[in-house]
Amino acid sequence: MVLTPRQLALATLERQFLLERRRLDVAEAVRRVCALQAQEPASPYLALWNRVRDFAPEDLDAAFAEGRVVKASLMRITLHAVHAEDYAYHHAAMLSTLRASRLYDRRFGATGLSPDEVDALFPELAAFLAQPRTGVEVRDELAGRFGEHADRVWWALRTYGTVHHAPTGGPWSFTRRNAYRAAAPTASRTGKGTDTGVDPGVDPGEGVRRLLLSYLGAFGPATAQDFARFTLLTSPVIRQALHELDAEGRVVRVAGPGRDPLFDLPDATVPAEDTPAPPRLLPMWDSTLLAHAGPGRLMPVEYRPLVVRRNGDVLPCLLVDGQVAGVWRAREGALELTAFRALDTAAWEGLSEEAEALLSLLSTREPEVYRRYGHWWDKGLPPGAETRTVSA
Repeated sequence: MVLTPRQLALATLERQFLLERRRLDVAEAVRRVCALQAQEPASPYLALWNRVRDFAPEDLDAAFAEGRVVKASLMRITLHAVHAEDYAYHHAAMLSTLRASRLYDRRFGATGLSPDEVDALFPELAAFLAQPRTGVEVRDELAGRFGEHADRVWWALRTYGTVHHAPTGGPWSFTRRNAYRAAAPTASRTGKGTDTGVDPGVDPGEGVRRLLLSYLGAFGPATAQDFARFTLLTSPVIRQALHELDAEGRVVRVAGPGRDPLFDLPDATVPAEDTPAPPRLLPMWDSTLLAHAGPGRLMPVEYRPLVVRRNGDVLPCLLVDGQVAGVWRAREGALELTAFRALDTAAWEGLSEEAEALLSLLSTREPEVYRRYGHWWDKGLPPGAETRTVSA
């Protein structure tokens, strides 16, 4: 059987719990969907609200506070929330990419320091980060040694070192004034243990394989190019991981609509073509829109310039029958839903029900969530776009 584009979209929706909300512990839900984009503090909460039945934001507050879910720079050199037990593997997979993004940048080059010199700093810095510290506190700590270069040294280390963002309070556990703490040490690949540092204690190849399996379980079937889009890992690294997993029988090839081979887990299933997809109100930078090459499975190509802005911001989206159909924003205690095309009555009713439920959640946290991005709505919408406002 050759999978159709519709089936691939449905597979992503099913594995992301967007066909049906599941009753799951929040940490387990995060693990099952691989990772949640977390550049904006609200986004992991709204992502889980879309996926977990009877989601209570207090449960995610507790998971962050207890360290069962952690927030760190990982895939695509952006902030993600991941299950604590997956962090070391995800970090090992991404370490070379994270390091290169900073140590080969001219801003770091201006410090005159070598990569080895910066790496050697981390054990001492990790001791300082045994308790949460603000960025200002860390820069002050480094200023005595590096003077004007302290900012750039910290910019590099907080990106590729084993550093987590520490919860700083409401409304979404984290604020724009970040705090940081060192990740807990993990057992090393030699079995002797390792101090917290730039080495996560996991073989990088095993990290890539683990991340790839997690990715396929959450977003598959997928191509090597899809995985590269999700991670920014290089083609040789991905090909090696796929070769090893294929040889072990841990991935299989499936036929799809394109020329590039699709890979999946051996026991994974794909929904039937006629499976209905309910409406959803996705948060900013939802991972489903960033997990595949090209516009992605859920994004009509003509809508991409409207949703993905010129600086990379990915707006909160309306999903109708599994496809992006517009955008939404919170405004003056209501939700403004803008559809890029004509929608039927049933679609508007479904979106309105979702909006009312989301307003209830936002009312206790941040009624005008993502307000700072409202200027994008003033940049023009396509002819024929329709906007409706849903009040609490």
